[in-house]
Amino acid sequence: MTFRTRIWRRRALIVGWRVARLVGTGARRFLPALRFIARALQRRWRRSLQFRTVLTTLMLAVTSFAVVGAYLSNQIANNLFQERLTQAESETRYNVKQVQETFDGAQVTDQSSVITLVYDTLNAVEGRGSVIQRRYVFEAKPEQTKPRNRWVESRASDQLTVSVIPPDLRKAVQSSGKDQYWASTVIPVGTEDRPGIAVGNLVTFNGTVYELYLIYDLNTAQQTLDEIQGVLWAGGAVMVLLIGAVAWYVTRNVVSPVSHAAMVSEKLAAGQLQERMVVRGEDEVARLGASFNHMAASLQEQITQLATLSQMQQRFVSDVSHELRTPLTTVRMAAEVLYDARDDFDPINKRSAELLYNQVERFQSLLSDLLEISRFDAGVAELDAEAEDIRHVVAHVIEGAAPVAAEYGSELILSAPAEPVIVDMDARRIDRILRNLILNAVEHGEGKPVAITVAASQTAVGISVRDHGMGMEPAEAARVFDRFWRADPARARTTGGSGLGLSIAMEDTKLHNGWLQAWGRKGSGANFRLTVPLRQGEGIDASPVPLEPDDTMVQGQPGSIPREADQRNMLILEAGASHLAPAITSKETP
Repeated sequence: MTFRTRIWRRRALIVGWRVARLVGTGARRFLPALRFIARALQRRWRRSLQFRTVLTTLMLAVTSFAVVGAYLSNQIANNLFQERLTQAESETRYNVKQVQETFDGAQVTDQSSVITLVYDTLNAVEGRGSVIQRRYVFEAKPEQTKPRNRWVESRASDQLTVSVIPPDLRKAVQSSGKDQYWASTVIPVGTEDRPGIAVGNLVTFNGTVYELYLIYDLNTAQQTLDEIQGVLWAGGAVMVLLIGAVAWYVTRNVVSPVSHAAMVSEKLAAGQLQERMVVRGEDEVARLGASFNHMAASLQEQITQLATLSQMQQRFVSDVSHELRTPLTTVRMAAEVLYDARDDFDPINKRSAELLYNQVERFQSLLSDLLEISRFDAGVAELDAEAEDIRHVVAHVIEGAAPVAAEYGSELILSAPAEPVIVDMDARRIDRILRNLILNAVEHGEGKPVAITVAASQTAVGISVRDHGMGMEPAEAARVFDRFWRADPARARTTGGSGLGLSIAMEDTKLHNGWLQAWGRKGSGANFRLTVPLRQGEGIDASPVPLEPDDTMVQGQPGSIPREADQRNMLILEAGASHLAPAITSKETP
């Protein structure tokens, strides 16, 4: 017996394990589908006003019909029950009275006559139900002295016993005199149980007290209630569907023009200025469409005018710049001749020759910048990218900026990796960007050190140019790349460049799909950061160098160097140095 038990237990464990595995497999297969459906519904809910409106209307309608239907069903059920209860109590009083009168007037003394009388009387009571089917339970009251000639103890209709009578009802009837009590009960009829009402009274026969319960079948009332509830739910479902259809139709008429307007707006934003809304009727939506079309036409006209004006301005700048190159070359040659012979002039003419030469040089630089800007505006600037070591470009720029740094008394400090940093870049444009950044840092550095930091990651290379000069406010840093913008509008135009250098640097950076950003703080200097991808066509997630610097230099002390821990891979150009080898070298700490 124990062996068989172990076998059946093991089989049950195996079956349970297999069922659990099947359930887990089904869950793993269906959960992704459920998640996909949930995400689709959430996306639809967020993006579709019509879907939200219809679904909200349906939910509110279902909730309303559920509440109203439950209330109506409860009221109908209560009314039906009260009606049947009133009828049952009335019929019970009448029938109990007839039974008691029959028992009181009976002149029977033998057992068979008594049994026949009781049987016929109770059968007559059972058959008198005209509307509600009625049954009975006839039981002698317990705990009473058995009198002479009591030949009937209990009797009931088919399939009924005294157990169908609720105990509370029996206790109430037994303790009462002539009062009538009732209780809800369940009647077994065939293979089903039906709701019913049991109404109890006491009757006396031959000195014996009996409990007489008349049980009324409420199955017809229950069927009526079920039919009414079915009609209510069916009508509610049809009404919900109709409300949903009405809500869909109404919202479609309202939302469709809005959706069409959104689509037309997106096309207008994409540059398709000829797109217009279709206007039908004269209602509010039609007026909205007409106003939208009028606005679109006005925008198209203004944008066309601005585009034409911009093209004319670009062409004007380009044409003027080209036309000025020839006379400017002649003037420059004459200025160079006068500049070279300035020592033979008197002091006034010598100073005039020097001013003429410097301003012609400045004019030449401005003209070159204007030509470059015109190429960017015309969209003809192209990137000639080749794989090169960006450290060599940085070293070349520093070498060219060394005389200017020496003139201002600043030292240039380069921190770069010891290994080559190969970048797909246009070396000429990167050179121009860095030259602008470094010369600006030297010019505004107030003779303090200028730090150039090169760092690379797996996807990008970053170069920062940090000065410790006058600095600038965050609002100024946000506008520093605008054309012809200067932090001090009152500053004389004789200092600084053309005002286009940083704008051209930004355009060069965009050609490389990179970042050019500025940080500044009054009295703490500024930091410019250039970030370009190592490979063309790739994006940039983060820059290898920080934009807001973690200063390691003592400000206001020219000639100071970084902390000992940061001296590795450093190249320092002291103030007054005149040249720098193109190759990158390292200054290691001892």
